[in-house]
Amino acid sequence: MSSAARPIIIKKKGGHGGHHGGAWKVAYADFVTAMMALFIVLWLMNTSKPVKEAISGYFKDPSGTAKKTGSAQSGTGENFTITKDNMPELKEQLQRAIRKMNNFEQLKKQIEITVTSEGLRIELLESAAGTFFDSGSARPNDSGKELLEMLAHELQNLPNTISIEGHTDSKPFVGNGSYSNWELSADRANAARRLMQDSGVRGNQVSQVRGFADQNLRKKDAPEDPSNRRITILVQYLPKVEGESEAAKAEGEHERAEEKHAEH
Repeated sequence: MSSAARPIIIKKKGGHGGHHGGAWKVAYADFVTAMMALFIVLWLMNTSKPVKEAISGYFKDPSGTAKKTGSAQSGTGENFTITKDNMPELKEQLQRAIRKMNNFEQLKKQIEITVTSEGLRIELLESAAGTFFDSGSARPNDSGKELLEMLAHELQNLPNTISIEGHTDSKPFVGNGSYSNWELSADRANAARRLMQDSGVRGNQVSQVRGFADQNLRKKDAPEDPSNRRITILVQYLPKVEGESEAAKAEGEHERAEEKHAEH
């Protein structure tokens, strides 16, 4: 047979085809992604505290608007850092919340909120029938519980500290001879503190709890007037740090309060 008549034979090499699947590529990409995430975590663990806080803050609030203030915003005290400039704004906010209470019409004359040189003073005044506590008792009644829980909800996110005071009138306490108006005023203040802390106020937010008995009468010319029996809650101004701007100081105090709240 001549060479021209020989058949042409084409041999194919054995082995796997090039297009049998790309699963290995997906697995490799997942591995690289996991390694990258690991290195990022290791890097974050060794960065400074400000960097950690900045990254944490970004993921909590990517838009960066959570700490902006303004009277048009809804919500509670978390939008405030109370200074002498915006204390009236908090007063108005609390008054709006109080007006929403079920028995507001009955209590509106027993609640007074005033801006003072020390801060915002909230006074819960008793009446002859006993408005927030039953007569001679240190346990808040239903009206007292509702109001204190509402105040706690409004004040819990403020960086400002609060003090709680108990006051009585000049009528001697009738009952156990070893129990007097001193004990009653202190016990009522502590009862208010416990209820407010159970409702959201931070433990380190309460700076003082004091009982004054009848030594700080609201109506000195009428020492037995029922309104002398009262609970006073004072939202205190933040102390001014020398050389620090008001805006920087306010932001710093708010951040420190958030850190302490997170720890608890």
